[in-house]
Amino acid sequence: MVSWTGHVLPVVATIAVWFLATGLIAWADNRERRTFPLSLLLAGIAGVGGLVLVALTMKSATLLGVYAAFAGAILIWSWHEITFLTGAITGPRREACPPNARGLERFFHAVSAIAWHEIALALSALGLISLSWDAPNQLGAMTFTLLLVMRLSTKIVIFFGVPNMSTEIFPPHLAYLKTYFGPRRMGIELFLAIAATSGLALWLGLIALNAPEGSASAAGASLLFALTALGALEHLFLALPIRDGALWGWALPSRRAAN
Repeated sequence: MVSWTGHVLPVVATIAVWFLATGLIAWADNRERRTFPLSLLLAGIAGVGGLVLVALTMKSATLLGVYAAFAGAILIWSWHEITFLTGAITGPRREACPPNARGLERFFHAVSAIAWHEIALALSALGLISLSWDAPNQLGAMTFTLLLVMRLSTKIVIFFGVPNMSTEIFPPHLAYLKTYFGPRRMGIELFLAIAATSGLALWLGLIALNAPEGSASAAGASLLFALTALGALEHLFLALPIRDGALWGWALPSRRAAN
């Protein structure tokens, strides 16, 4: 049975966090570059705070513990996003893809453009998994790892090419990364990614519905379900002619100035 605390509230909270966090990150990364040191400092403090939250709540399998661990993982993830989108941590290659690069050469160029960021994400995921191994509340590690998997899936399908690529919130100083995007096409990679993320969301939703009503396990599964469903939606946006970037137009300094 669907309950407010176990199912509805976690989904609403996840959607709100997704919308606001994405907007705030877009706002910070599209400001003047002289503001980036302060943004990185504040993001670093938030990331440390998120790690503390995960560590303090990993032994607390309660509703409060589950929400706190989820929030902690989001704060750590947001720190990584800001370090990437400000250009602080990207990869050893900081230039456009050579126009004649094909196949493995193009793939290795693309990997080198974001390598340090991906390594940092992977190390953070492994650290959170190790920290909460065998702990009653592992939602922080699960949340971060889920975000990592969905982001990696998105990057892979964009590399191969998608029909619709919205770049409104992409910061100007990283424009060279657009040269690594594939052609506008509907490939099997995107179809499989949509199917996989949708299937994972369905599975997590069933776990949430079968968990004890109003329990921490129901809330945790619902948080992961909502996050995965949003990931599936973002994959779907890549296939449909929908400008999802318009959702965060309010957060872009240049757009606000134009208005």
